[in-house]
Amino acid sequence: MDRSNSVPPAPSGPAGHRHRDRHGRGMRGPVAPPQVPLAASRAETFDSLVHDSAERLRRRLPQLTSVDFAVQEVPWLEGGGGAGAEAADSVPLGRVVRGRRGRPDRIVVYRRPVELRSRDREERAQLVHEVCVEQAADLLGLAPESVDPRYGQE
Repeated sequence: MDRSNSVPPAPSGPAGHRHRDRHGRGMRGPVAPPQVPLAASRAETFDSLVHDSAERLRRRLPQLTSVDFAVQEVPWLEGGGGAGAEAADSVPLGRVVRGRRGRPDRIVVYRRPVELRSRDREERAQLVHEVCVEQAADLLGLAPESVDPRYGQE
């Protein structure tokens, strides 16, 4: 069977540009637009949880405006890999790094330990906020309930 006559040749030039797909819709875009949570990675979503919690605390306590809130993947355990059994039982969820040499104080939240202790996004957001409240209370020398009156109620 001779097919040379059944399919006309593609026109040349800009007017005859053929699209990638046969329906003329053009190139395919991303699966989800950037505004949709599907497009955000787990790390980006976690960063936004910490940022939201930090903003809530800064509105309540102006002393925290100069404090940096940061996310670290996992805690650095003192003593390297041979930390022992008691260190494995008490993996921290966050810590306070005191500022030195012109650096501001910093509250660090550890992403992986928090993710492993939470089942869904709501529980993760609550745990992130609790960690931020505990660390802010430690930094300011206050009780967690005075940093956030709803601490421990949910």
